[in-house]
Amino acid sequence: MKSKNEFSRRALVKSSLLGLVTLPINNILYAKNRITLNEKNNSMVSEPKRYPAIPEEIANEVVAISHFNLDRLKTLVNKRPELARATWDWGFGDWETAIGAASHVGREDIVDFLISKGARPDIFTYAMLGAYETVKGMIELMPGLQRISGPHGISLLTHAMQGDTKSQNSIKLIDYLTALGDADGKKYLALEEAERQKYAGDYRYGQGEYEGFTIKVNQKYLLFGKLGKSGGSLLKIGAHTFTYSGSPSVEISFQWEADKIVSLTVKEPEFSLTAKRI
Repeated sequence: MKSKNEFSRRALVKSSLLGLVTLPINNILYAKNRITLNEKNNSMVSEPKRYPAIPEEIANEVVAISHFNLDRLKTLVNKRPELARATWDWGFGDWETAIGAASHVGREDIVDFLISKGARPDIFTYAMLGAYETVKGMIELMPGLQRISGPHGISLLTHAMQGDTKSQNSIKLIDYLTALGDADGKKYLALEEAERQKYAGDYRYGQGEYEGFTIKVNQKYLLFGKLGKSGGSLLKIGAHTFTYSGSPSVEISFQWEADKIVSLTVKEPEFSLTAKRI
């Protein structure tokens, strides 16, 4: 048998840069890490700068499958229960927890499993579960809490509507949140299908494999993702100007010449990037 005291491992870091629940998860970053064998205690000593943090690709998968795949989730989390608290940034600070993913799609079975393994429920989880007294109590304790959006800019009222809407508690909660008048999220400008098609296409800011963006049309939304991939929603806030999944500090605008879109510009705090349409 060939033995080595040192070997290399190639870790695939998965990300959909900006995804709502868009699969498959895109492969956008590769990292080559060095791992050495400590002969004294026969333990693995890792040298990557993120160690002992759990590898990013595992956190990414846990959050992604928490939207829909309980069996795979159990395989991962039963081995490492701390993964029940996994969190992922889908892009521009669109942070989502595993339990947050299950909550906004109404997967009570996945929520129950994650909580049993140590996940931390929040007001959005309680809303999906129809916990009327709990949600009402939290809002009364902290007025205005109902205006805060969840992952992907999804409102508290929408979370409540993802649960068992036939239960008495859910009906009371939906009525209560509706009566508040501001629990249904920020309002964005309408975008007709014909207009959405004008933005669709690929945009590049460099020649590298991933140095660009793709705009796709999906139902009533525009999706903004890495080149050739789908991603999160563009929400219209002005003339040819959008925000990404409700991220308050991000602005994505499109530039026109002779009635034709020629580029898009992403503006973040202290950062701006322009990609030309190809």
